[in-house]
Amino acid sequence: MRDKFNCDVILEKPKDRSFGHFSTPIAFSLSKELRKSPMIIAEEIANSFGDESVFSAVESVKGYINFRLSEAFLDEYATWALRHGDQFGSDDKKGTILLEFVSANPTGPLHIGHARGAVYGDTLLRLGRHLGYEITAEYYVNDAGNQIDLLGVSLQLEGRSALLGEEVEWPEKYYRGEYLSDLAREVLEQFGEEALRDESRQKELALWAKDKILALIVNDLKAINVHFDTFVGEASLYGEWDRVMAKMGQGVYQNEGKTFIHSSDFGDDHDRVVVREDGRPTYLAGDIIYHNQKFERGYEDYINIWGADHHGYIARVKAAVSFLGYNPEKLEVQLSQMVSLLKDGEPFKMSKRAGTVIQMSDVVEEIGSDALRFMFASKKCDTALEFDIEELKRQDSSNPIYYVQYAHARIQTLVSKSEIGLEEIMGSYLIGLSPDADGLLFEALLLPEIIEDAFESRQAQKLPDYLKALAAKLHKFYYDTRIIGNEDEAKLLKLLLVVALSFKTGLSLLGIEAKDRM
Repeated sequence: MRDKFNCDVILEKPKDRSFGHFSTPIAFSLSKELRKSPMIIAEEIANSFGDESVFSAVESVKGYINFRLSEAFLDEYATWALRHGDQFGSDDKKGTILLEFVSANPTGPLHIGHARGAVYGDTLLRLGRHLGYEITAEYYVNDAGNQIDLLGVSLQLEGRSALLGEEVEWPEKYYRGEYLSDLAREVLEQFGEEALRDESRQKELALWAKDKILALIVNDLKAINVHFDTFVGEASLYGEWDRVMAKMGQGVYQNEGKTFIHSSDFGDDHDRVVVREDGRPTYLAGDIIYHNQKFERGYEDYINIWGADHHGYIARVKAAVSFLGYNPEKLEVQLSQMVSLLKDGEPFKMSKRAGTVIQMSDVVEEIGSDALRFMFASKKCDTALEFDIEELKRQDSSNPIYYVQYAHARIQTLVSKSEIGLEEIMGSYLIGLSPDADGLLFEALLLPEIIEDAFESRQAQKLPDYLKALAAKLHKFYYDTRIIGNEDEAKLLKLLLVVALSFKTGLSLLGIEAKDRM
């Protein structure tokens, strides 16, 4: 339609379906330019369509142009979707994207805040790949710096205190939790008591523990169906530091023995230190080297998903990208807000394994991967999320993932009860459907539009919102319509198979497998 109007056209879905499937207010936008009444413009545009197989009617109503898709077009599209199930909602978009997400420090198990970024990132990954984009999922491993040093210290102190019974002096900050006790026990068994007492071995033990914890993180992510293509370690990048610093040119400067970046030029509160007086790089230095390495790999676009506490780093990293000679607009940062968990209305208690945080694996154990993924994807990622895990364990309509899964299973049960064969169902024509059936079919066929919108707007929550709305329509249709034994049983089952395909495809893009039985 853009070619017909020679401009972008906003299509809306009328609340009153009697007006058609789509409506556009384009005539109001063109009124000033054409110096005509919107009603006249709408009438002229509507009349210009003539005979088209896609639409059964194009009408102007009070300046709006309403479009009704033809039954033949809807049937043809529905048949194609059912015959090409895996391709439904897909596209052939072009572009390469490096998507970095989670990237939690390998100093402890994943907590629920990490889980939210993991679900959001993996959902974007699935949506983008379904649309045709070439996307690499990457995990940046912060295996250098103070947090790794502190891991070695904490590991030795935990072992000496818990296993050797020694009095130790704990630093102001340290890592704690049953996972650390387990690691200390492994150190004792594998390396002996001296490894826990010898401070010169702290770095060795820290790197050993880092690998163990990273393996634990990868396993926890696998449990919620999140997988990465590449892992890049911060420590491996510092050999490039001198070259990258030279590449930064006038973007960095020396002052009082420190090296600063001109990040204030990009909206930062003030310029930031990248190298301390003693020559040790700051956290930002690692980000600079890593982003240089990212851009040197030649992707077209870069998406970072960070925790909301990293908001201040955006201007600094974009400044570095610019000084390195790249377009900072190619770097997109999405922020993931924290999660609050309740259990029966009370704050969810932390486990002794996790120490000071709610461990992701504990939540998965309570509610399962499907419920966690659906809930975490159901709200805009940059807004706070609070939910009660008991609600997600209920086997009723109050549980959104149960509500959607039951809709899919309900359709499969109906199809299995029918005595009509699949080919006869597929060969039926979706002509002469009731308004409710037409509305359900139209809603099911909107999935491709939802997929594209959810990815391009980076608002993954639009997909679970759509699935919940579709489930509500399906359940209502089921209660209002006799299907098995209806004279139009084959047609109705074909319609329901299209709805089931939308559920299956949508859930798959959320990393969830649709259930055939409940």
